[in-house]
Amino acid sequence: MDVHNAFLHGDFDEEVFMQFPPGYGTPSPGKVCSYVQGSVSLHVLVYVDDLIIAGSSHDAIDLGLLKYFLGIEVARSPEGIFLSQRKYALDILTEAGMLVCKPIDTPMEQNHRLAHASGDLFAQPKQYRRLVGHLVYLLVTRQELSYSMHVLAQFLSIPYVSHWDVAIRVLRYLKGSPGQGILLRTMQDLCLMAFCDVIGQPVR
Repeated sequence: MDVHNAFLHGDFDEEVFMQFPPGYGTPSPGKVCSYVQGSVSLHVLVYVDDLIIAGSSHDAIDLGLLKYFLGIEVARSPEGIFLSQRKYALDILTEAGMLVCKPIDTPMEQNHRLAHASGDLFAQPKQYRRLVGHLVYLLVTRQELSYSMHVLAQFLSIPYVSHWDVAIRVLRYLKGSPGQGILLRTMQDLCLMAFCDVIGQPVR
């Protein structure tokens, strides 16, 4: 499948109408294309020029297994489906010039006082915003960064040098485990499990 780039770039002075192929419809208008015939159902999810085809029959799809979508790598094993953003994380490190930095074990120090930061303002606030924006997208598969990103995102308008230093610390943390991600296990129990203390007692 392909999306013609002519429809993604340039300005149009008139409306462009598109028609679905025979057999396709929209059970949820504007959200997904669907095809249903007998026991076979297919769904085409479109994001700009990236597409995912999912369905009830491998033979009907016949395009191979999903491996990469919007910076998310998909790997399968008997244990389940593993999602990671390894390439995306390495791209962030490369852009920031941190690909050969020394790794660190934690993304942020305890008992930080970033809300009361003082001293010099960071001279390139756009660079800070760009880096934090990149890191926020990593939260798709790196939930352990949620707190760090929540804190850093509070200072997008006026970042101090100390805020930039913490963002760099997050990059050093990423260097130690760029391929970490989420494993969707092949099991019937779909309960969400979280850990709420240092002892590691699970909470359902």
